[in-house]
This record gives sequence, structure tokens and C-alpha cells, in this order.
Amino acid sequence: MAARGRSVIEAAFAPDAAAVADGRVPGATLGVVTADGARHVRHAGMAALVPEPEPLTLDHWFDLASVSKVVATTMTVLRLADEGRIDLDAPLTTAIPDLRQYDVANALERKLTFRDCLAHRTHLPAVEPIYTYGDDPARLRAFVLQREWKAGPAVYSDINFILLGIAIERITGAGLDAQPLGPGLAWGPPPGPAVATERCQWRGRVLKGEVHDENCFAMGGRIGHAGLFGTVDGVLGFAAGLLDGSGASRAALAAIRTPVEGHRTCGWEIRFPGWSGGQACSAGTIGHTGFTGTGLWIDFDRGLAWTLLTNRVHPTRHRESGIFELRPATGDAVIAAFPRQR
Repeated sequence: MAARGRSVIEAAFAPDAAAVADGRVPGATLGVVTADGARHVRHAGMAALVPEPEPLTLDHWFDLASVSKVVATTMTVLRLADEGRIDLDAPLTTAIPDLRQYDVANALERKLTFRDCLAHRTHLPAVEPIYTYGDDPARLRAFVLQREWKAGPAVYSDINFILLGIAIERITGAGLDAQPLGPGLAWGPPPGPAVATERCQWRGRVLKGEVHDENCFAMGGRIGHAGLFGTVDGVLGFAAGLLDGSGASRAALAAIRTPVEGHRTCGWEIRFPGWSGGQACSAGTIGHTGFTGTGLWIDFDRGLAWTLLTNRVHPTRHRESGIFELRPATGDAVIAAFPRQR
């Protein structure tokens, strides 16, 4: 049985091993967990190339980037909804009454609901260089709340989750790092060896153990759209809790699996043509990716989840890593290698 376990993870890892061997990504870790709780993990390559070479191990912490949105922020919002402290269809102003407080009558932002933001069903832009407006976290939060964001079509937006993070802070009276997380997950800096990301031109150094996302860094290192770090075991533990139902309520599980708008659920995506998880998975599979080269996908119908963790932005994002082809190739390889559990 152990030999078969090694053979299936080797087959699933084949696209990632090739990407490392070809130098497209410095390092990669693939973790798979099945409905019975069995875990299979394979890794290869380097945690850092510069300034000093460092081999990748299974103990390394990855900057999860936007995977923070689903592992931390989404699940915290849904937990607060379970507790009756949030109505997902109520406006954000129930938690942030000062949102666009100088234009109460006309501001589009004051009409946005928690569910709108979770499903990226808003007029807000994808991203904004908030870090260029200052370096005081409280002032930058105020900037986000009072800015008149130019209206546009609904897109995947970091601003949606920055607002959700601020709402969590207001409701709980504590930072995101005070909210419960499983072992192997932590807001930065991580408590163990970290994988290097980019040589940041703004900060003037290779980032290792500090958040890659500039806006998150400027806003204090923990905000709703980024800032979470995790080991492969930590991410698999979170996924296992969703697979077996122990990590979320029935209402929360329904929310993350039920489309709200197009292919978006509360926080997550479900499979659609050309998506990051490949096409071999079940139609109701959910997933999310992170800019640094991370991702998590959960196929409830098959009883299978997998995470691909890479440092594809090391030492720079301005190179072709092939990550957009690697992710679906990995998903299809995982489905081919592992038998259906359910």
C-alpha cells in the first residue's frame, strides 16, 4: 500500500517535477488528501535561489497570497454569519458605518453586501497600488473606506476582500491574526523556515518570511486579501476539514459550493472551461489560486483535495513561469492518479 501511495503521488507530481527540472519554477510541493484522511506529498527544487541557495523541504512555509481569501477571510466571515453576527445579504455598513461617510446618499460602496464582496459581484477595481499612498496602516484603511472607487464591471477584486477584512476587525474588535486557524497556518511572519518570493524593487530586498503583496505589507501584513502563510500540511489540514465536514458548518459548506454569480461562490470558484483546476475534476469542484504560485482545489464528489505550492515569483514575477498551464496540468494529473473516493 505504501509503495502504491508513492507511485500515485509520483504520477500526480510529474508535471511539477518537469517544471522544476526545466527551471520554470524554483521549487514545488504537491499535497493530496483523500476523504479517508490519507495524505500524499511530494516536493522538489529550491526554497530560494538568491541570495543564498536553499533546498525546499516539507517544513517550509509558503506565502499563500490570495489563497488567504478563502482559507482565512471567507471562512471567518461565514463563521461570524453562523454566529448571527453577520447577515451575508446585509450591507457592509452594518459593520463599517463610516464607509464613504461623506457621501451617504449616493455612494455605491454603501450598497455593497457581504455576499457581493465574497462573490466579487461589485463595481470595485481588481487592484490599486494602495501602498503608494502612504505607509501608515490606519491611514491606508481610511483611504480605502473613503475613496470614491470608479465604477466598472464586476471583476475579481482585492478591494472586495480588503473591505471584508476591515469588517471582520470592526465586528470582532481584533485583528485577523486573532481569528482561529488550524496548525500549519499563520499570519506572517511564519514561525518556521520560509520560501523566498520576489526581489522587491520597492523594499529593496528578496522577500523571505514577509508578505509579498505590497498593499498587504503597507497595511500591516494582515488584511483580508493576503498575508497568510502555510505549510503543505497546514493547507491539507484545512482542506481535509472541508472534505469531512469537520472544518465548517453545513451552511458554510453550502455557501462555498453554491454559485452566486457565474462561476463564483462565496469566496471560491467552481469549475468552468479553462479554469486553474483542470477539466478532469467533478463539476462542483471548488478552488482558488494565489499570485505567488499557490493554489488549493477541493473535489467533494470524488472525496479528494490537492494543493500546489510554488515560489514561481522567485526571484522575479517578470518572467514566464508557465504557472497558468502548470496548475490545470497538475489537477488533471491528480485526478488521473487517484481513484474516486466517493
